[in-house]
Amino acid sequence: MPRRKEGFKGERAVVLPGFLIDELKQDPLGRELYITDIGYYPHATFHYRERSREEANEFVLIYCVEGEGWFELDRHRYAVASNQFFILPEQKAHAYGSNADNPWTIYWIHFNGDKAAFFSADFDRPRNITPQEDSRIKERLVLFEEIYSSISSGYSKNYMLYATTSLFHFLGSMKFIGEYRDCGSMQNNCKDVVQIAIHFMQENLNKTIRLADIAAEVKLSVSYLSSLFEEKTGSSPLRYLTYLRIQEACHYLDFTNLKINQISPLVGYEDSLYFSRLFTKTMGMPPSAYKAKKKG
Repeated sequence: MPRRKEGFKGERAVVLPGFLIDELKQDPLGRELYITDIGYYPHATFHYRERSREEANEFVLIYCVEGEGWFELDRHRYAVASNQFFILPEQKAHAYGSNADNPWTIYWIHFNGDKAAFFSADFDRPRNITPQEDSRIKERLVLFEEIYSSISSGYSKNYMLYATTSLFHFLGSMKFIGEYRDCGSMQNNCKDVVQIAIHFMQENLNKTIRLADIAAEVKLSVSYLSSLFEEKTGSSPLRYLTYLRIQEACHYLDFTNLKINQISPLVGYEDSLYFSRLFTKTMGMPPSAYKAKKKG
């Protein structure tokens, strides 16, 4: 099977220099938990890594948000699906890679420190982060971006320590996933069914969603949901879903180098020509013109 170790289109990655890691190990906070590498690989075809026991110097977290992959540890091989994560322990030989037919999109962090084993315990098997009304998945990914931004801001120890405090929260949202979700529910206990329906759409933009699916999520009839939704938003649920998908497509056009035929399935349209027509109708210009338009 082909195996690729160099870059992937749209990838991001930062590796900390050894001198900074040594400084963090000497710091009272840094030595508790510190990052050595961090990155994001979208649609990582032929992604493959293999490390011996001597090479496995950190804990490795991989969070798969799309596609499929696998990893091997202790002579066992595990399949990894979308919305799953795992953490490989230090000082154990391992290998992992992307599914050739359905390559994964992953967020990944290499980390270590006195508290690393605590946050990693029992995560050496694939663990689910199932999208649901209280899942707070987007909040977790925003937190990842906060960590990545801190790490990529230069070789400043203070930025690294800020990344450490954010990493505690990020790993805690996985270690204590039930509590993480409950706290979000407490903060948003005034959500009505329309907000819940919108959240469901946002978490499943890349999937086929019928009006009946949305109604089932909020436990209402299709007709009653449609009436409530239009009353509050001025739009039907499916038209609102289209707006969300086009909005997400704009984000990909603004911040990635993905082509139209790569973006369309990410926002729920397998037919890229249909997607382009719908985008043009909604935005008043084709995707290529939107990407070329000066913004900001």
